[in-house]
Amino acid sequence: MDRDNGPGVRVPEQRAPRERAAGAELRFTVLGPVRAWRGSELLPSGSPQQRALLAALLLRYGRTATAAELIDALWGDDPPSQALATVRTYASRLRKILGQDTLVSESGGYAVRISREALDLTLAQDLASEAEKARGGGDRCQARTLINKLLGLWDGEALASLPGPYAENQRTSLEEWRLQLTETRLDLDLEVGCHAEAVSELTALTAAHPLRERLRELLMIALYRSGRQAEALAVYADTRRLLAEELGVDPRPELAQLQQRILQADEELARPGDEPAPASAPVRPAQLPATVPDFTGRASFVRELGNRLSTSEGSVMAVSALAGIGGVGKTTLAVHVAHQARPHFPDGQLYVDLQGAGARAAEPETVLGAFLRALGTADSAIPDSLDERAALYRSTLDGRRILVLLDNAHDAAQIRPLLPGTEGCAALVTSRVRMVDLAGAHLVDLDVMSPEEALQLFTRIVGDERVRSEREAALDVVAACGFLPLAIRIAASRLAARRTWTVSVLAAKLADERRRLDELQAGDLAVKATFELGYGQLEPAQARAFRLLGLADGPDISLAAAAALLNLDPHTAEDLLESLVDTSLLESAAPGRYRYHDLVRLYARACAERDEQPPAERELALSRLLDFYLATAAGVYALERPGDRTVEHLDAAEHPGLDFAEHRTALDWLYTEASSILACAQQAAASGQVRRSVDLMLAAKDLAESGANSRQFESAATAVRDAAVAARDPRSEARARTTLAQVHSMAGRFRQAEDEARRAMLLAPAVDDVWTNCNAPNELGIIAGYQNRPAEAEPLLQQTIAAFRADGNQPGEASALCNLSRIHLAIGRTDSAVRLAGQGVALYNRLGLTLRLANGRYALGLALARAGRQDEAQQRLQEALDVFRESRQRLWEGMTLFRLAEVHLDARRPGEAAALSEQALAVLLHIGGEWRRANVLTVLGKALERIGQVDRAKVCWHEALSTLEQLKAPEADAVRLLLSPASTPNGR
Repeated sequence: MDRDNGPGVRVPEQRAPRERAAGAELRFTVLGPVRAWRGSELLPSGSPQQRALLAALLLRYGRTATAAELIDALWGDDPPSQALATVRTYASRLRKILGQDTLVSESGGYAVRISREALDLTLAQDLASEAEKARGGGDRCQARTLINKLLGLWDGEALASLPGPYAENQRTSLEEWRLQLTETRLDLDLEVGCHAEAVSELTALTAAHPLRERLRELLMIALYRSGRQAEALAVYADTRRLLAEELGVDPRPELAQLQQRILQADEELARPGDEPAPASAPVRPAQLPATVPDFTGRASFVRELGNRLSTSEGSVMAVSALAGIGGVGKTTLAVHVAHQARPHFPDGQLYVDLQGAGARAAEPETVLGAFLRALGTADSAIPDSLDERAALYRSTLDGRRILVLLDNAHDAAQIRPLLPGTEGCAALVTSRVRMVDLAGAHLVDLDVMSPEEALQLFTRIVGDERVRSEREAALDVVAACGFLPLAIRIAASRLAARRTWTVSVLAAKLADERRRLDELQAGDLAVKATFELGYGQLEPAQARAFRLLGLADGPDISLAAAAALLNLDPHTAEDLLESLVDTSLLESAAPGRYRYHDLVRLYARACAERDEQPPAERELALSRLLDFYLATAAGVYALERPGDRTVEHLDAAEHPGLDFAEHRTALDWLYTEASSILACAQQAAASGQVRRSVDLMLAAKDLAESGANSRQFESAATAVRDAAVAARDPRSEARARTTLAQVHSMAGRFRQAEDEARRAMLLAPAVDDVWTNCNAPNELGIIAGYQNRPAEAEPLLQQTIAAFRADGNQPGEASALCNLSRIHLAIGRTDSAVRLAGQGVALYNRLGLTLRLANGRYALGLALARAGRQDEAQQRLQEALDVFRESRQRLWEGMTLFRLAEVHLDARRPGEAAALSEQALAVLLHIGGEWRRANVLTVLGKALERIGQVDRAKVCWHEALSTLEQLKAPEADAVRLLLSPASTPNGR
């Protein structure tokens, strides 16, 4: 019995064992060129007509084809006179290649006997069946994975280059099936929330298949869910006009209904599939920290909070806020209650430490970004502003039952945007302050433990045997701890780690040094006394490490950086840090990384100010840390840019950093340490170490260019500049302003960039700094070029080239040559532009550079494109794109995609240009600034116009024009011309 799994083909359910064995080593492909393999050996399959015969037999799946059928398959109504002899010759040759058991003669015809697994098409049909079952069972992600795997079996056009009517009919049928599968996969993409990623592919497909309404429908949905409602409506207008012109019909009713739903801003339409979450994974976040195994007491609070949270299951959102002094156990209780309440929140649990007691509380917009990612939202779909993120967050949670644990909140204002706001969800908040201004919240004031609970917790950690014989001493210990859970845990952990101590020894120590604990009953004093208990029991080396590590501003610290700060070898430092982890005074964030709880960090700093002798050691420790980051970042810079003399113009670090032999390892370090590096630069500048902090920013400039850390880099660069101004250090100020000019320029803020660069230029003669003399005119020349002032840009870049040459800085010279090439393009000197960019690439090649060579190829690609050498331009830009992606340079990845789109547009490939423009928009969503986005939209509009999507093109141009006019950018005039009635229709 046969079953139908594909386009016009019948597949037998079974094969006899003999048939399966006969072709066990053979495999065949028809979803691309027709090929045959035995194992890994590609077999010769002969002429196109001989391969057409093989395909005709393969696509009968073991059934016999008569000679007449094969003649008709190969030649149709006009066979040659010797057709039968030719078929027999082809069959004979194939039999010698494949074996007599594989190609058999019977009943005057021929058949191919192979196993089901030996043909790629039958594998594809099996995958299609599995995908259909997965989708029918509600597993969209699995269905999507299977269809992607299925589509991956295609290797170009099916039955490629085969002659004959049979091959042509099958090819058409298979390509239609492939397109249907692609539509299904794109539909699944939208169901699981990957709408932004789908826009690029759908734009290209609608260009290739302009009359296929299902693709237009999917594109409208993808655009609408990406926040591009006007473009979605424009797609409908384009479709209606095209169908009327080409076929004289209206769009099908489903498309018209979709247009109305978009006009009405249908909330259901904004939701992927049947689920409110706008993304695929993880479907069910489970972020709660582990509950402590020795949780003790608090029974009444557990019941009270548990009952409160369970009421949210089918009615309204519940908000409970726990308040109390530091160390009272708010987080421990909240995590324990949250774990018990998990059955009431089957859609997941979210958790964040808001760091409210520290100097830098978590920003709500940052937290919302993390929450949205945890709920499966793609980075490209997360908006910039706090209000938009909060709105998307609430929409994502709508209809779901999720518990949100907001730990260590600063105040009510910080958490309001983080509350779900819908029934079925709940929020549990901990804070040092009572949130009386949090409307509707159930407030819980958490006090110290009862003596019985405190003793029970102490016993669970120390062990019943040690406590039972010294019960009175144990009561003295927990009383001296003020019955604060954190203090009890610290004291008990220290005792548990020292088997030679008795409980009485610990009680005596507390009695001698900490009797004031009973009198400190409120606020931070109790918290400080709690930490004093643990600190007072540290060995001298531990206490020193505890004090000095707390001085660093970064969110955490690596073992290598900590060793540098402490001036210890890594092994000794690791032993000390791990011992501090054992005392609960330090946390191990990950292997080889450490961090403080924010309150413990404040206490450690207070200890450093009080106890560190001599006091200058505090400054020396931070200076060693700065040296470590500077030396290591400079090494990474030098590894990335061989021959660049920038590192030779940096202040020398007195203490060494890490050495890397491999490019990827170096980059991994830089991006892993990004937050700590930038925090160190900012902290060092504020403490007066301006010169080295500026130099650290120069060495870490890749962090600005990557886009991933651009905002933090900008904040640090601004602070470093201000510190240099305050210190009246013109050299550092000039370097900082040049760096800040580059940051603003990359973000498209050219007026701010120009102001910083001009100020740096004014300082340059006085400071006589080689680095500034090279880089300040370079930045100012680049900015002038962006602002369409080539006459001003050219002498600045000529000055730059001379300065780099005088310094012997060949990578700098190459970069400036490429920048000058861009200026020559702007004034129509195309030949010299190609020559200049070629000189830059040649310099980079001689130096063996990778990332910088990509910049050169980018510039050369632009020049070649303007010269009409499109194929060469595309090749250079593609080479640059591969390197930018590998080096994590998101800004330049996006810009290269944009330039490739321009090349394809000039080469009359508008479909490819539109797809590449969409990819560029996705990459540049949160980096590069509105100016760059507007330029990409302009090219996207041109490509869309040429593929007949005129209304959508106008939407893109209107958005681009609005942005460019606000920025007073010179490109606005060209876009305005595109929108004028006199512009040429369809770009022809």
